[in-house]
Amino acid sequence: MIGSFALLLLAGILQVYGQNQNLHNISIEKNVITIQSGSLQRVIRISKSDIMTESIKVNNKPITSVGSVELALSFHQATPNQAPEGITDTARYEISQEARKANATDVLKILKGGEEVKQNVSWAKICDLKSADWSKVFSHVSSTVSEPAKGTKRLNIRVRSVENNPLNNVSVNLFYEVYQGHPAIRKWVEINNNSGQWLKIDGLTLDGAVLSEAFAHLTKLTPSERGATSSIISFGNSDHSAGVIVGSEVPSALRLIGDKGATGYASEHFEWVIGPAEKFTSEPVFIYAYDQENVKTISAVSTALDRTVERSFKQYLYEVIGLKRTNMAAFVPQWCSWSNFSSYITHENITEMADIAAKAGFRSLLLDAGWAISDKPGAWATSSTVPDPKKFPDFTKTSSHITGKGLQLGLWVSCYRNPAMAADFKNVENAFSIPLIKREGGLAMSFASAWRHYYANDIAYLRDRYGATYFKQDLTNIKFGDIAKGHESRTQKESLLRGLRALLATMDEINASSPDIVMEITHEIYWGTPGVPCDLAALKHVYAYHIPPNDYSGAGKTSQRYSSSWSYKPDSLRAKLISGCFNARKQLYAHRGLPLHSIEYYAAATVNHKGSLTTEVQQRQICSWLMGSPSVFAGDLASLSDENIRTYKDGFSLLEGLDKKYAIYENFQFSGVPAPTDTDWHWWGKLNDQGYGAVVVLRGDSGSPTRKINIPWVQTDTRYNISLGFSKKSLGAFSGRDLRKGVLEIELGTFGQEIIVIEPVNK
Repeated sequence: MIGSFALLLLAGILQVYGQNQNLHNISIEKNVITIQSGSLQRVIRISKSDIMTESIKVNNKPITSVGSVELALSFHQATPNQAPEGITDTARYEISQEARKANATDVLKILKGGEEVKQNVSWAKICDLKSADWSKVFSHVSSTVSEPAKGTKRLNIRVRSVENNPLNNVSVNLFYEVYQGHPAIRKWVEINNNSGQWLKIDGLTLDGAVLSEAFAHLTKLTPSERGATSSIISFGNSDHSAGVIVGSEVPSALRLIGDKGATGYASEHFEWVIGPAEKFTSEPVFIYAYDQENVKTISAVSTALDRTVERSFKQYLYEVIGLKRTNMAAFVPQWCSWSNFSSYITHENITEMADIAAKAGFRSLLLDAGWAISDKPGAWATSSTVPDPKKFPDFTKTSSHITGKGLQLGLWVSCYRNPAMAADFKNVENAFSIPLIKREGGLAMSFASAWRHYYANDIAYLRDRYGATYFKQDLTNIKFGDIAKGHESRTQKESLLRGLRALLATMDEINASSPDIVMEITHEIYWGTPGVPCDLAALKHVYAYHIPPNDYSGAGKTSQRYSSSWSYKPDSLRAKLISGCFNARKQLYAHRGLPLHSIEYYAAATVNHKGSLTTEVQQRQICSWLMGSPSVFAGDLASLSDENIRTYKDGFSLLEGLDKKYAIYENFQFSGVPAPTDTDWHWWGKLNDQGYGAVVVLRGDSGSPTRKINIPWVQTDTRYNISLGFSKKSLGAFSGRDLRKGVLEIELGTFGQEIIVIEPVNK
């Protein structure tokens, strides 16, 4: 029992904490700047023109061990002093790709030929600069505070040289913003060149914060893999009760978050040319504080970090960072043609799939690669956006059949075009990347050219002409660079960021003209194959992101329609189907710092070989993909039994009803319960703010047949009606207090699952 003194002490702490949470201010006193954002405080000290962070505190607890550099970068000058020119010689500069599969996912074999690209200028380093030692170059500093929007305060620290030196007339602006209601500080930099010199920057660290050893316990809230650093990493104390979430809005593999909290650009991928009268503005980075008591439940520990991520941090991502909001219910569950059809899709087999998909309760049908015209059978990377007349003699008839079944039509598109077949080459001059990037006879087009506007209008045409409202954008091109003359990039390395920025800007252009279209980008187009995880930068511009790897678990012979003559054993395929479900949960959970309903994992295999796809496995698929929203399903639907079709229909109807009532796709709670496993039990919530919705429960290959299920996310003083979605059993009314304690107990068989439905008590 807690004594009266302890209660008073706790009340005092909470009062101070509450006061801190409401304080958002930026104050300047002589050479000290204090940024207070709720419980988060950053103190910056200026000496002459030198700038450094003196401390970062969370609820008055210092989390930095030493003074931190605010900014670091290197400057180079062009010799001769003129604009770098792109190249037109395509013969010597080529990169080709061969699509392959390895470890049951897509990979590429890359062949590089020709010579190193040489341009008309060379670069000589002027200096390496750190903000703590800027006085040797910059002789003037100024600081201003403004309020660009209600509830937002902005600090601008500007340094410049007013004396004659190599960076004369170059200025650097450091921006910091705080937002009412969020314990966060967001930061970015702007570098202006008013000199007559062509300059280049690299080695850019946006924030050199060095976190102390006590707060160096990392939790990655998006994955770091395939050449890209996580975009959201928590740096906390040992029990994750206090710390900061460090986020970067830098896209894809150009992002860097160091193991001590520093943020910036990956040196191997980043440089930027700044000509006279030009400026470079970085992507923002931020820190977001958390500091609360951890709470032990009957099944796990509810950490302050987890509770912050699933609640207030998600609101910050929407309200401040600007992640896109959409209702995915119109598009999920989605069936995709790829795994067992590959590019061999036709009017006949797609309309057959549409008929079954509609009966099974799918909401959208995605025609993956192969629907557009190509130069040879089986080719797909050479696509235009013109339907293949041999496969689809009347594509209007095909699309009308799909939408007439009540399905949304999705189409696969790529950034590759066949010079002999695609209208892009006739209508847009100089639209392809150099070095030439080849794949199956197609050339990579450049988003850093005027072609991107043609591409955006072409997407709108496909919407208007065929009723397509969902587009999957695919294939790797940006990571190889583009230095074609007349394109926006001035160096091949600079083109990496320019290409990614242009890709994302194209998404905004499409959304502005056709807001009913959902644009998805894949891990391939966003960097490479098998590609990079999802990040903050992507979800600021698109509604859906296709994460790696493509998973064909249980689909049988990929790229082939189902045949009862397959030699697979049903038990073996069933085990793979179950494994695929766990793969989905692991990958989705690894992205839990982001809104999971925007994350697509490929794919729940809809293939039934002699009973391999049982009702229980189907329900496990529905549960597993419901960690986000139920996409993507793929496989030969003609292999399904009538029972399979009814099971999908019933399961999808259950989800659709719950989503309409309680927006279950948009919510995800994971604090205070076990993490994903396929041996014991685990569960998670899909509950709204009132605690209504669904709790998804799965048992692995072991563990007790019965389990007390605690539900920490309901309201203590509310009573709830509890039922089981699959077995359609009513369990009666429970108080929120009892549900939190784990009074509810359910029984599941090995590899069993259930959806606990939590609804208001009828009065």
